Amino acid sequence: MKITHYALVTLLLLGLLLGIAPRAAAQRTQIRGFVDALAYYQNGKVNFGLGEQDLFITSEITERLSFLGETVFKFSPASPTDFDISVERIILKYNYAGNHSVLLGKHHTPINYWNDTYHHGRVFFPTIDRPLLFAQGIIPLHTTGVSLQGQNLGRLRFGYDAMVGNGIGSGDVMDNNPLKSATLAVHIKPTDGMRLGASLYHDAISKGSTAHNHSGGVMPVALTRINQDIVTGSISYNDSVFSKKFELLAESSVVNSRSDSLGTQRAVATYVYAGLRLTDKLIPYVRFDDIRFTTSREVYFMSNNTRSFVGGLRYEINYLAVVKLEYQHANSPLYPTPDKVTFQIAVGF
Repeated sequence: MKITHYALVTLLLLGLLLGIAPRAAAQRTQIRGFVDALAYYQNGKVNFGLGEQDLFITSEITERLSFLGETVFKFSPASPTDFDISVERIILKYNYAGNHSVLLGKHHTPINYWNDTYHHGRVFFPTIDRPLLFAQGIIPLHTTGVSLQGQNLGRLRFGYDAMVGNGIGSGDVMDNNPLKSATLAVHIKPTDGMRLGASLYHDAISKGSTAHNHSGGVMPVALTRINQDIVTGSISYNDSVFSKKFELLAESSVVNSRSDSLGTQRAVATYVYAGLRLTDKLIPYVRFDDIRFTTSREVYFMSNNTRSFVGGLRYEINYLAVVKLEYQHANSPLYPTPDKVTFQIAVGF
């Protein structure tokens, strides 16, 4: 039976009246969650604890405009019976041409591979925790601002991020410093499973501004201007095409902090991770961390030289359920008890 043009128009009008007409571009929203629990042995006793509960929301508002939101619930370090709520990311993304987009909001600063790739869902981490350069604040985790982004361009699948945002000492809604941070990051993917990246981050604290130090506390008002530059290089390799066995991730950041009174101070933070997939589910791994400061007169960080060795075993029950057993030995004033054994289960839902 043939349907004439007149009959088709009549059916569409009837559908509109009945509220059953198809939508040209329906909004699609996904809500996901991630959580982890752990037990660890340290200083002669066993402790049980909870990690983070991560609420992860994505929404395709139109064909070009999308939203990403990430909120973390975690117990407060100041009080083991209270918890903190932290808005980690709020991003509006507009795809203006091809694989090129503009993003506005609170981002993970695209300064290195780990911060750009892994959010707070521990189920995706290759190890239990982040590398120690995050714990000592070497990497500025978040930037509130605007960025231009391109992905998978050309034969080398070139990608870039160019970002301007609130600087050191800023909050999520305002900047107490007239100077802005600037980030430029580039990467290529020459073969499947390999990514080579480099980035430059520049920031400054103007004289008279209040800055936040690496531990999240507040430094006194800056008596002089402090300029900071971070240069980072990274390589990641996951042999998922041929043998599906070898994992490698290595990154190094060089931080130069300059002030009129103390000159230039330098910190070098590096980590190397390697894993070997023995079966589809079982992966033993190691990670080495090294953080070095050139002098004890640091103008921004707490100059605690740190070395750490991590050895562990990861068992992937499936894509959204992973258990890990890990031993860590750390050599640093920040870790008065150097040895720690941790068991973690992390899931997504």
